[in-house]
Amino acid sequence: MSQADVSYCCGSCRYPLNLKSTNCVTSSNDSKYRRSISKGYISFRSIDPSRFTQVDKVQCWPMSWAGYVPRSKLLCRRCGVLIGYGYGFQGTAMSSTSFKKIMVKIRALQPSESSTG
Repeated sequence: MSQADVSYCCGSCRYPLNLKSTNCVTSSNDSKYRRSISKGYISFRSIDPSRFTQVDKVQCWPMSWAGYVPRSKLLCRRCGVLIGYGYGFQGTAMSSTSFKKIMVKIRALQPSESSTG
């Protein structure tokens, strides 16, 4: 079953975020995917860092919980509304292209009018 490629924009100001439905992570674990959808989030493999403002945070946990989890808020570059979060960095650079996990709020997205496929 094939689906059309849908591009997403900010649900608040309609700024194109260069997020594509073909870049969604849906096959990792069916129950994990359903659980994240029910919580209002969808996971993407990568994002276009030029479309987001990034606010870095480090959450500290007890050592038995793996120490700390680096997390960045991903904000719309135009209006500043929260779009989602990037978790864990690959390598040493804290850049949006090197996140291990990117979770985007479904309610913060809207399909773009000009989806290209």
